[in-house]
Amino acid sequence: MQVTQFLKHHFRHFNAAALIDAAEGYKTHLANGNKMLVTLAGAMSTAEMGIILAEMIRQDKIHAISCTGANLEEDIFNLVAHDFYERIPHYRDLTAQDEEDLLNRHMNRVTDTCIPEMEAMRRLENTVLKFWEKADQEGKAYFPHEFFYQILLSGDLEQYYQIDPKNSWMLEAAKKNLPIFVPGWEDSTLGNIYAGHVISGDIKNVHTMKTGIQYMMELADWYTQTAKEESTMGFFQIGGGIAGDFPICVVPMLHQDLQRTGVPLWGYFAQISDSTTSYGSYSGAVPNEKITWGKLGKDTPKYIIESDATIVAPLIFAIVLDM
Repeated sequence: MQVTQFLKHHFRHFNAAALIDAAEGYKTHLANGNKMLVTLAGAMSTAEMGIILAEMIRQDKIHAISCTGANLEEDIFNLVAHDFYERIPHYRDLTAQDEEDLLNRHMNRVTDTCIPEMEAMRRLENTVLKFWEKADQEGKAYFPHEFFYQILLSGDLEQYYQIDPKNSWMLEAAKKNLPIFVPGWEDSTLGNIYAGHVISGDIKNVHTMKTGIQYMMELADWYTQTAKEESTMGFFQIGGGIAGDFPICVVPMLHQDLQRTGVPLWGYFAQISDSTTSYGSYSGAVPNEKITWGKLGKDTPKYIIESDATIVAPLIFAIVLDM
């Protein structure tokens, strides 16, 4: 409880107070028998959010995840190639020539961290392609996260592990068969690689990989079965973008397009955002705007912390975990 006690003593106003309120709201939501969906935007996996996210999954504090394709794959890149990553603390001082030098070394930069192409991306491609081709030849189709679950649970990558496996949120999710929804998976490194293998003919049927529309259908069925009047679903959004916008839209879709009016609205909402409230930006939209779209109700507990998610999310999770 040392972290929690420190935060509650010092975090009293402004974004600090909003952090405490959101964390306590999260705990209350779960204590009332409800469940929580967490969304991951940006490059949270490369920021090694997996260390505490995996613990949240282990302790059943997270019941579903919506994430970008980048977060899905980058947790596994980190799992198998962590020792080859390079941190560049003075990235703001890099010249265009410095950036080109990194390119020539096959080091792809995400802010202050470089992901090694050969040890991470190509190593994973060599394994995942076997699973893609097998499914293709058998006439089967799976979601992107299901292919990763198959690979992780098969043990094929264990020889390459370079971090403690308990710090991989994808591995913990695979063990629990956690529902994951990955809108826009095509906008990822492995999405590009998959397209390349379809073009080259290694994969005959492009639909061997299930699509975003099928993810929404899966999400609609999962939400209908999971969220009941006596047990609502919470929404904890890390960042903005498609990882958050895609899943939150399932409720108005269920109500307005499928006439499943008995399905409850989201029962809790919190967002960590570094996007300035502005003009037409979903990432910068305040929670109340979502009321007009039928996503949240006027009485839904709503929180927004305008800060860096790599700082805020671990602190909120620490409170939820009673650390």
